[in-house]
Amino acid sequence: MHKENGDLAEYQPLLKGFKDTERRIAVPNKSLLLAVCAAGIGGTFQYGYNVSIINAPTKSVQNFINHTWIERYDVHITEQMLTFLWSTIVSIFTLGGLVGSSVGGSLAIRFGRKGALLLNNTFALLAALFMGLSQVTGYFELLIIGRMLSGINAGVGLCVQPLYLGEIAPRALRGCMSMGTSIFITGGILTGQVIGLRELLGKEEHWPILLSTTFIPALMQLVILPWFPESPRYLLLDKGEEAACKKALKQLHSTDDYHREMEDIEKERLTAVGVKTKKPWELFTDRSMRWQLITVLLLNSAQQLNGINAIYFYAGYIFKQSGIPEETIPYVTVGTGACECITALTCGVLIDSLGRRVLIIGGYALMTVWCICVTLTLTFQEASPWMPYLSMTWVFAFILSFGLGPGGVTNILNTELFTQTTRPAAYIIGGSINWLSFFFIGMVFPFIVKGLQQYCFLVFLVICFVVVIYIFIVVPETKNKTFLEIQVEFLSRDLRTKKKSLGGEGPGGNLLSTPL
Repeated sequence: MHKENGDLAEYQPLLKGFKDTERRIAVPNKSLLLAVCAAGIGGTFQYGYNVSIINAPTKSVQNFINHTWIERYDVHITEQMLTFLWSTIVSIFTLGGLVGSSVGGSLAIRFGRKGALLLNNTFALLAALFMGLSQVTGYFELLIIGRMLSGINAGVGLCVQPLYLGEIAPRALRGCMSMGTSIFITGGILTGQVIGLRELLGKEEHWPILLSTTFIPALMQLVILPWFPESPRYLLLDKGEEAACKKALKQLHSTDDYHREMEDIEKERLTAVGVKTKKPWELFTDRSMRWQLITVLLLNSAQQLNGINAIYFYAGYIFKQSGIPEETIPYVTVGTGACECITALTCGVLIDSLGRRVLIIGGYALMTVWCICVTLTLTFQEASPWMPYLSMTWVFAFILSFGLGPGGVTNILNTELFTQTTRPAAYIIGGSINWLSFFFIGMVFPFIVKGLQQYCFLVFLVICFVVVIYIFIVVPETKNKTFLEIQVEFLSRDLRTKKKSLGGEGPGGNLLSTPL
C-alpha cells in the first residue's frame, strides 16, 4: 500500500479531492443488498448457527456416546470419559475455527473473495455428512470430525465474508453493509435456538438431523452467490482486470456511485504499484502498521473476553431464580438471541450516521456499567424477591449493549483500518486472536467462575473500560472515509510523534504514539 517510513506528503496529490464531496446514499442498490445476503447465508450465518445448535442435543448425544461405548466394550462409559468426549465435540469447533481463520486470508487472495466463500461450502457439506451419519454408523468420532470441519467453515467465513462485504460496498454505506457480518451471526444464533426447540428438531431422536442441517445454508449460497460479481477491488487491485472491475461496480452500485468508487479504487491502485500483498508476519515488522495491528488484536480479543460469555453462562441461573420453569427457559433463551439480532439490525441502521467510535465506545461503556449492576444483584440475590427480576433486566441490557457496539463494529474496523495489500493478513491475525480468545475463555472461564463467582464480572469490567479508553485516545472515526484516508490518518500520527521526539512541536501529538 505504501513505502515504509515514507513521507506523508507523497500521498497528498492522490488524496486531493477525496473530501470535496461527502457521499450519502439513502437506499442501497438492490443488487448490493442481495449480494450481502448471498455472502452472509453461507458465511457468518454458519458460525452463529453452529455455535447455538450444539446446545439442544447435549443429553441426546451423550446418551448416544454411552450406548455406543456399551456396544463396543460391553461396559458403561465413565463419567469422566463422557465429559471429555462431549467437551471435545464442543470445543473442537474452536480449533477448526482457528485453522479456518489462518487459511481464510490466503484463500481470499488465491481464489478471490467470492471464490473463497464458494469453496468454503465444501467444509460445511462434509461436516453435515459426517455428523448426519454418526448415529447410523455407530461412530461418535464422526461428530468430532464434523464439528472440526464446521469450525473450519466458520473460521473461513468470519475471515472472508467481511472482506467481501467491505470491498463491494460504496464508501457511504460501508458500515451499514458490513454490519451484514454481525446480522447473519446473530441471525444464525437465533435460528439455531429456534430449530433446537422440542417442537421442531429438539427431540432426542432428531439430533442427527439437527446437526446435519448445516448443509442447507451451504447449498443456498452455492446456488445464489454465483449470480453476483467478485469484489471490484480484488478484480482491479489484485488481478488487474479493469473491465471486470467496472462491470462489477455497475452491477452493485448506482451510476454516480460507480464513477466515485472507480476513482477511489484507481487512487488506491496508484499507491500500491510495486507493492506485494503482505503476509501476516510482515505486518508485525511494519512499524507504520503498528497502531492498526494493536487495535485489531485488542478488539478481537476483547470481543470474546468482555463478559458476554459470562452473561450467557449466568442467564440460566438468573432465569431459574426469577421463577421461570426449567422447561420454559429455552424459550426465554430464544429471547436473548432475538435481542442480539435486533440490536445488530439497529447498529446497521445507525452506524453510517452516528459513526463507529460512538457505537463501540458507547457499547463498551454501557457494558462496564452493567457489569457493576450484575455483580451487585447477584451478590444480593436473596435480599429481595424482586432482585432476580432486576438481574434479568441487566442480562438483557448487557446483551443489547454488546450487539449495539462491540458485536458489530469490531468486524467493520478490521476492514477499514487496512488497505488492499494488508487487509487479508490483518484478517488472518484478527481471526486467529478471536478464536484463540474464544478457546481461552472456554477453558479458563469455569475456573474464573468457581474462584470469583459473581465477582468475575469485575474482571470483565476492567477489560471493557480499557477498550473504551484505548478507542477514545487512539482510533479515529472512519465513517465515510476511504481506506487510503484512514491509512493516512495513522501515518500522520506517526509523523507527528517523530517530530516531537526530534524536538519539534508536532501539533496534535499523542503520548500513546511513542514508537514501540
